[in-house]
Amino acid sequence: MVKVVEFWRAFRADEKGATAVEYGLIVAGIGIAVLTGVGTVRDAMISMYNDVIVPALS
Repeated sequence: MVKVVEFWRAFRADEKGATAVEYGLIVAGIGIAVLTGVGTVRDAMISMYNDVIVPALS
């Protein structure tokens, strides 16, 4: 039983995995922000090109 308690205390004190999870969450957040920004810019560019090219071809 003592070994189980010692293992549990060591397991709770070990924070190596927590850092990796935190970095993973940061990367995921940045990825979502980039995808949202790209989608917004894409829609604006499509609208701009349609406003310029369609009248020029008519």
